[in-house]
Amino acid sequence: MYKIMTAGPTQVRENVRLARSLECTNPDLDLAFYDFYKETCDLLSKALHTKNKAFILGGEGILGLEAACASLTEPNDRVLVIDNGIFGKGFVDFVKIYGGNPVLYTDDYHKSVNIEKLKSFLKTDHDFKYATIVHCDTPSGVLNDVESISKILDEYGIMSVVDSVAGMFGEPLNISNSKIDILCGGSQKALSAPPGLTMVWVSDRAFKAMEERTTPIASFYANILVFKNYYEEKWFPYTMPISDIYGLRKALDNFLDDQDVFKRHERIASACRKAITKAGLQLYLEDGWSNTVTVIKVPNGVTDTQILNGMQQDYQIMISGCFDVLAGKVIRIGHMGENAYANKVAETLEALQKTLENLGVLVERNMKELFLSYL
Repeated sequence: MYKIMTAGPTQVRENVRLARSLECTNPDLDLAFYDFYKETCDLLSKALHTKNKAFILGGEGILGLEAACASLTEPNDRVLVIDNGIFGKGFVDFVKIYGGNPVLYTDDYHKSVNIEKLKSFLKTDHDFKYATIVHCDTPSGVLNDVESISKILDEYGIMSVVDSVAGMFGEPLNISNSKIDILCGGSQKALSAPPGLTMVWVSDRAFKAMEERTTPIASFYANILVFKNYYEEKWFPYTMPISDIYGLRKALDNFLDDQDVFKRHERIASACRKAITKAGLQLYLEDGWSNTVTVIKVPNGVTDTQILNGMQQDYQIMISGCFDVLAGKVIRIGHMGENAYANKVAETLEALQKTLENLGVLVERNMKELFLSYL
């Protein structure tokens, strides 16, 4: 078995695995499960400091992103797609699928979104129904200030759809200190449950926009509105993946019990970046680093495939490569959730250094020792 130190999915704690093995009831018919589901959703709202309703959808994190666009987009709606990373740009496809007119606002892929530049753009062009923005764009590891950005958009009446799949639960996020209308998360990142579930948090304004559409939502499975009254009506639009939700609840309990969670992520991430750069390797980003993933440029003379294969075959540790415009250019270490512990990251850096040295790459200093010294 590989030790998973990828940028998601992450490692899963034993109590989460055991929770997924509990005896199941029929989630469509057992009223007690409706209570359990609602309690879990209420805890999700509590975890992100909001009274907005949360929902758990049966599908990997991408479902939430598509569902947000499906539920809000009507034909010819102008949608601002804020793009400073591969996943940010990816919202264009979802908007087009549902008949919208995406307008791409592209910023530097090596940095967080420049808020002052965005403000200047919006002064001259702000006729948008909603905007999309990524909290942590996982391919590059860049972190955007989505709370502030959502407030700026709200000044023009623009709703916000935020992808925080790789940000939430590893980076602080307070929905009540924002104007975020639909927030999307996934089970398999910093929450450290297995892949298979999307979580969405939905504002009253977003529900109003869905209800006042002049055209029907062009999806059933990706229709957030059908969940709105599930508890009052005791009806789910499809059979809930009950074992996955049992596991998610235990992972959420683990998060809520961890008073050090955000400081731990910050310590681990900072020490990891310092160790890597002091050893002579280069980070992809210039600033705006997320505390959930570190992205490293592939050194000259080797390929990402050689590094990834070497770590798996010789040290049984799996880290991530990348795709799209970053294909072959970077490797990624995921230090989020259950991955964000000193012993796990230290072992990963040691294996990375040995792999690079086996490939003939000069590493100037001992990354494991540096990492531990910076904690």
